[in-house]
Amino acid sequence: MENKKPVKNVGDSNEITREYFDSLLVEMRHIDSVIPSTKLELYGETFDTPVMMAALSHLNKVHEHGMAEMARGALAANAVNWSGMGDEAELEEIVATGARTIKIIKPHADNALIFRRIEHAQRCGVMAVGMDIDHSFSGNGQYDNVLGLPMASKSLKEIKEFIKAAQLPFIIKGVLSEQDADKCLEAGAQGIVVSHHHGIMNYALPPLMILPKIARVIAHKIPIFVDCGVISGMDVFKALALGATAVSAGRVIMEPLKTNGAEGVTNLIKKMTEELAGVMARTCSPDIRHIDSSVIWHKSSC
Repeated sequence: MENKKPVKNVGDSNEITREYFDSLLVEMRHIDSVIPSTKLELYGETFDTPVMMAALSHLNKVHEHGMAEMARGALAANAVNWSGMGDEAELEEIVATGARTIKIIKPHADNALIFRRIEHAQRCGVMAVGMDIDHSFSGNGQYDNVLGLPMASKSLKEIKEFIKAAQLPFIIKGVLSEQDADKCLEAGAQGIVVSHHHGIMNYALPPLMILPKIARVIAHKIPIFVDCGVISGMDVFKALALGATAVSAGRVIMEPLKTNGAEGVTNLIKKMTEELAGVMARTCSPDIRHIDSSVIWHKSSC
């Protein structure tokens, strides 16, 4: 009987992203290597790992009080926590865990709502705020509507106003081009997330493919974060080597969260961090700020 190959979802950005991760090979370097440090310095604070939580939402479907449980897991691992869409009470519950949290706000059509969300996040005591600009449109070219809330695209002028209103670092999520990266700098953003929002558009560039070009635009002026399809410490290493400051793990935490709550999240973060340290030790990478990008090879060039 003929063995049938699994059917691929043609154009699926998540599959393309996974294939790109797996196409990157790592050169080993041992002489003069040392025990590596995975410490992350971010916005004046120190964390044990560059493995962060992603800006997830609605995790109560995975675990009761799932967003707060994820935050507790991040806190126990001394990692940065992120929060996506959710009401004010949920954000207050998340921040009350003590986890240092970055709140991402949707590009609501009503700018007054955005300003209220920024102000509330500041009062809660979040570490930073931001906006996922890639959630403005639906697939039919019209403005998106998320759970009954209308969205709209934002101009550079509007983004500057949001950044001015925030008395905290403001991060733009959904950057997948040099053009947007340059505009983020012009707007005064204090961080960007290179992301295609888990395949919000088919045939989107894998974040790591465009990351080196974006890193050249940013030129170490602000942190660069990466998400989409990160499942291991090796994935984290590849992102750091190509220009990321830190990396978010999203869907990979859902099963540990569902099964073991905060402890499951903590264990996964620590496991990924240990995997990262193992690769760093074998590539002469003393810390996450000093990983030589030349250790990364692409299969096609070998």
